[in-house]
Amino acid sequence: MGYTGFTLVMPFLPLFIGQLGVSDVGEIAMWTGISLGITPALTAMLAPLWGRLGDRFGRKIMVERSLVSFVVLFAAMAFVTSVWQVLTVRAIQGLFAGYGSLSVAMAAESAPRDRMPSAIGAVQTAQRIGPGVGPVIGGIFAQVFGLRNAFLATAGFYAVALVIVHVFYDDRATHAQPGGAAETGRVTFRNVLAFRNFILMMGVIFGLQFVDRSFGPVLPLYVEQVGITHARVPLVAGTLFSIMAFTGALGHHFCGKLLRRYASRFVIAGGAGVAAAGAGLFAASGNVWMMSAASVLLGLGIGAAMTASYSAAGSVIPPGAHGAGFGVLTSASLVGMASSPFIAGFVGGAEIRIVFAVDLVLMTALAVVVQKTMTE
Repeated sequence: MGYTGFTLVMPFLPLFIGQLGVSDVGEIAMWTGISLGITPALTAMLAPLWGRLGDRFGRKIMVERSLVSFVVLFAAMAFVTSVWQVLTVRAIQGLFAGYGSLSVAMAAESAPRDRMPSAIGAVQTAQRIGPGVGPVIGGIFAQVFGLRNAFLATAGFYAVALVIVHVFYDDRATHAQPGGAAETGRVTFRNVLAFRNFILMMGVIFGLQFVDRSFGPVLPLYVEQVGITHARVPLVAGTLFSIMAFTGALGHHFCGKLLRRYASRFVIAGGAGVAAAGAGLFAASGNVWMMSAASVLLGLGIGAAMTASYSAAGSVIPPGAHGAGFGVLTSASLVGMASSPFIAGFVGGAEIRIVFAVDLVLMTALAVVVQKTMTE
């Protein structure tokens, strides 16, 4: 519910900033970029801290804290009158966010150890499906009721998510700590980084998120560049983004089954290899059908590799450190999310196909490094 609500309005932030009196296209783009980037940047810095607090005081209460703040802050967005107020609210959201990593930790602890990949995959599937349907719902809602009311609708989505967590999640019914297991003691951030394969998984998650988010600034431009008429660009580009979102959800969903048959190393390397093939097909493509096939490969590959990476890292994190561990992993993901659009936009200004070539090289390198260095 939270991810659907978020994407209900954020794709239309440039339009909202324009309604606040900013008329120059360059200034709208600048304010939009800063407003979109400041939240994940602050969240990346604070996610490990919220994770540690979740380990100490309980993850459910920490998720509820984050969701309450989002209800209030998205409702406040409906009443802002200047772009500075938008930026301020987005900054505060970054300070109080963190439910994403905690929800993954909750999923990891709510399932038996051998079913952890399926539980993590289920959460990440929901995280993918939400952005696939949110913009469509938001576009219709904004057109009928207005953008300001769309922010109130987003607050409503977060309120529903808050009720669901409060009523249905029991943080006492977890399977993370086997009966009679020894206490792990106090776990520091340095301890977390020392876990087997953990730093490697941080790098993999950063790379996967970096490639996944590199298409946002350049794909609509590329679609028009290959000959799609200007009027059809939003529809075609939106369809390609939806294909990536839904096939990514499939990758998350089926990753658990793959991990029951194959080692994490092969699933991660294989997923990165499939994503590399998708990036290469994008670079070589010249029509919508090839780009659609490339979107399928990218979605499936990144989805499966992402869930396998979180699962591999989660398997070595002691039960008492899930919040801190997944918080650090989320920070790596958010750094990729925040940096990729800036770099892709800069590189794409010279030649858009270079962005896809960089994605191809990065995914190929990840596949090789994981295959050769990851230990089971």
